[in-house]
Amino acid sequence: MDHDYLHRLRRTHPGWRLLQADHAPMVIAFLHRCFVEPNVRVLAASELENALEDYLFHLRDQMGEEAFPRSAPAYLADWANDERGWLRKYYPQDSDEPHYDLTPGTEQAIRWLAGLEQPHFIGAESRLTLVFDLLKQIVEGSETDPEARIRDLEARRDAIQREIDQVRAGHLTLMDPTRLRERFLQMADTARGLLGDFRQVEANFRALDRQVREQVATWEGGKGDVLDQVFGEHDRIAESDQGRSFRAFWDLLMSPSRQEELTVLLARTLSLKPVQELEPDPELARVHYDWLAAGEHTQRVVARLSEQLRRYLDDQAWLENRRIMALIRDLEQHALALRNAPPPTEFTLSLDEPAPRAELPMERPLFSLPVKPHIDQQVLEAGEAEGGVDVLFDQAYVDRGRLQHRVRQALQTRDQISLAALLEDYPLEQGLAELVTYLALATEDHRSVIDEGGAQRVHWRDADGIARSATLPQVIFCR
Repeated sequence: MDHDYLHRLRRTHPGWRLLQADHAPMVIAFLHRCFVEPNVRVLAASELENALEDYLFHLRDQMGEEAFPRSAPAYLADWANDERGWLRKYYPQDSDEPHYDLTPGTEQAIRWLAGLEQPHFIGAESRLTLVFDLLKQIVEGSETDPEARIRDLEARRDAIQREIDQVRAGHLTLMDPTRLRERFLQMADTARGLLGDFRQVEANFRALDRQVREQVATWEGGKGDVLDQVFGEHDRIAESDQGRSFRAFWDLLMSPSRQEELTVLLARTLSLKPVQELEPDPELARVHYDWLAAGEHTQRVVARLSEQLRRYLDDQAWLENRRIMALIRDLEQHALALRNAPPPTEFTLSLDEPAPRAELPMERPLFSLPVKPHIDQQVLEAGEAEGGVDVLFDQAYVDRGRLQHRVRQALQTRDQISLAALLEDYPLEQGLAELVTYLALATEDHRSVIDEGGAQRVHWRDADGIARSATLPQVIFCR
């Protein structure tokens, strides 16, 4: 925190530039209203321009027409340029309309300003409890003595048994409303902060993707050198503390049981009277779905990085093949030129063979007569078919429209559903063919998630009544 570092940070950090901007209140209030408060990741340019036009209309009605003279597209373009860096403007895949997203520095500045407000009370007791819990986890997680670990587990078991005995005796220990509200506010702040962490992780992978594109565009060496450098940088981010924590968080969040548990816990918490007195944001009830959407954006950035490497390898292979063909053509042209004008005799060189060759008699294949097929030509005569044609209609046919209707009907009451949960409501009737059709629907739908790291097992009975099962990746249909 010396003077030079802070002076450079003031000039380069988007969050600091936002705080000292002339129209900082207007910019921060609008971005908080559109992105942070509703937990929105990305907005299309047309939608964001309309929202900004409405916001500017209300401000001009209060402050005068000359308060903010520029148009909404001009403001958005200025906020997204390199000098500001408050918004990230990009074109999603298969879309010709630009989209906008907050940069990590902008979100840090907005959340810092939100923290300047005086809270209802300072959660000292809950924070102290959290400190004790974290210290216990650190000590227990680093204990290498088995006897000490067993003593700790036995102490926890005895404490749980005492609590069970007290409950059975009718003595229930409940939290008072103050402690409930204190812990809820801390939970809500942590839950919203996770979305900012996703933006930072995504920004790190985007920076790596940009670095890869620059190296590929200017690289003059071999493929192995640039790939070693790129994969090393990718592994460094993936194996860092932030990368490992994100991977563990994503694996935990993708568990269907954890998602159901989060849904139940959030619903029960928001139904408590002390919590309702705080008038909490209703969006907190589905904050874990916002985590899924944010994590999916991060996963797509990693997928684009792999796609860029694949395209680089294909381009390099094409360039090498073209260079080889050019060398062959050059040799052919030299050979044709020497055919009519051979070099002088004293410059010739005779070479029997580049390497000795040994041919054993028994290694030569024996002669065999070629097979001459005999084809009898017959004249086709018209006749009448004997038997019914019903067998042609007995083939297995899976109605994709009926399966899509089932998925849409299941998503009417929820935001997402796993394939295993869907099959519990609609068991497989046509066995493996119907299961493969479900996988094809999930692959074609860009909103569905297929987690190769997770696994789920589905069961059904075939036409003969035999129980069948299959293990496949975690498939989640999203609304």
